[in-house]
Amino acid sequence: MIDAMNAVDGITNPEVRARAIGEVLADQAERAKRWREERRKVVLDLRAQEPPLSYRKIAALLGVSLRTVQDIEAGYSGSGSARPRKVTPSA
Repeated sequence: MIDAMNAVDGITNPEVRARAIGEVLADQAERAKRWREERRKVVLDLRAQEPPLSYRKIAALLGVSLRTVQDIEAGYSGSGSARPRKVTPSA
């Protein structure tokens, strides 16, 4: 995959390179959505085992952070700075 992206970088004709970049970006958007769903299914399946696999073990298995596993399970895929705040009841 990296080799293919490097090949796009190596295209010397600017118009041809721009067209190739557009094709890659369009494909990437659709593929990324599908891959996020596949990764979430894996996390949900691992959490559904008896006993459930811990977040830490899943994080190590997938090579991501503990928080990322929790976000994947919750279906959250945005920026950490845009993560919805937890609402706490006021006293």
